[in-house]
Amino acid sequence: MLASNPFDRYPFILLNLLLSCLAAIQAPIIMMSQNRQESKDRARAKKDLEINLKAESEINMVNNKLDALIKFQKSSYLVSEEMHLDLLNEIKKEIKKQKS
Repeated sequence: MLASNPFDRYPFILLNLLLSCLAAIQAPIIMMSQNRQESKDRARAKKDLEINLKAESEINMVNNKLDALIKFQKSSYLVSEEMHLDLLNEIKKEIKKQKS
């Protein structure tokens, strides 16, 4: 029956009207969904920024501690090097005294 007498002929005006109405109903729903997702993304980005800033401050603190440790090690190394040189000089003096 539909093949011989279709209710919506070739230009499909009724079908076009139906699809246009469907698009008109879907558009606001899709926009609301995108806005909601955008606000969630914005909140997530804000949290990521806070975490990154905290991590940066922690890394800077660790770097400062390492720099202080390296500086301390260098100074203690220099002190021990001076002590070793003093001992070597004393040993050289004693050897010279023993030879003479």
